[in-house]
Amino acid sequence: MMDDSDRWLALARAPGLHQDQLRAAGALQAPPQLVGLTAAELSSRGLPAAAAAWLARPERRLLEQDRRWLESAAVALIGCDSERFPPLLAQIASAPVALYVRGDAGVLSSMQLAIVGSRNPTAPGARTARDFAAFLARAGLTITSGLAIGIDAAAHAGALAGNGRTIAVLGSGLDQVYPPENAGLADRIVAQGGALLTEFPPGTAPLRGNFPRRNRLISGLSLGTLVVEAARHSGSLITARLAGTQGREVFAIPGSIHNPLARGCHELLREGAKLVETAADVLSELKIPFTKQDLTEPADSPAAAAVLDKEYEILLDALGFEPQSIDTLVERTTLPSPHLASMLLILELEGRVALHAGGRYARVK
Repeated sequence: MMDDSDRWLALARAPGLHQDQLRAAGALQAPPQLVGLTAAELSSRGLPAAAAAWLARPERRLLEQDRRWLESAAVALIGCDSERFPPLLAQIASAPVALYVRGDAGVLSSMQLAIVGSRNPTAPGARTARDFAAFLARAGLTITSGLAIGIDAAAHAGALAGNGRTIAVLGSGLDQVYPPENAGLADRIVAQGGALLTEFPPGTAPLRGNFPRRNRLISGLSLGTLVVEAARHSGSLITARLAGTQGREVFAIPGSIHNPLARGCHELLREGAKLVETAADVLSELKIPFTKQDLTEPADSPAAAAVLDKEYEILLDALGFEPQSIDTLVERTTLPSPHLASMLLILELEGRVALHAGGRYARVK
């Protein structure tokens, strides 16, 4: 006989299943009752064929494998009937049936702001994302983003520097943190009281089609979404538009008409997004009080004293205090160039390295 925990493991793996279907099937309050019914019974309740076939005969070996992984990786599986399931997320269309969470599950129900943007931001754009996130985290907001290189990583790093909490929503299983160069950042997010979150079961690769689904969770968890820099037709605009359809606020930072990464923000502004010039604008729009103390970054920020993972230590050792080109660093570390560029951005935002003329970097401390 299967117990409820086994049934939740099965529900979490049911392909294409979401809360709207559970509601239509009359099972939203007690989803485990569906597991073990015949495929015909499940289909008659409106469940998609693939989900019905799986729930009728879930693979016990795979469920046991999932159970062992959850225990070994300190990951919680939170079903939609749990008090820990984030209430804002439960309100969206096609809300997930269950969430895999590493870290503090309580942070999922905190007041959140999503900050998203380009994977290849300008240096000022990355600094803006970092500074806004630090300010807003100090004011009490949890910063939610997608752990991607660029603006996402800068937002997570800024929240940590502001002595706040941040949530990273993944488009893969939690056993495959993506991108791998941000694995150290993911560990720091958890260590500082934040969380890693996904609806995808372990073993799920970061496939392209997963990220629009991931984006609806980023916006759905949050009171609003702030876009810092984004090209037209980017994933960040998908997140922002999802926020709008979910009844959440959409904010955009304007930029130069000559900057291609400002065009996505300008498009959102034409569609009715709130124009933001300061982080205080966001708090005012969300009616969240703040004080002058929120403007002051704590000197003992945990992020400032964060222990770096091995690859970052290798990079800093290779860098030294004389400016070096990325090509030189690739040769010294054997790390790929895009990987290094993302790591250098994080180190620059944290004040550990500085960018010099000719695109060369040197250690500051």
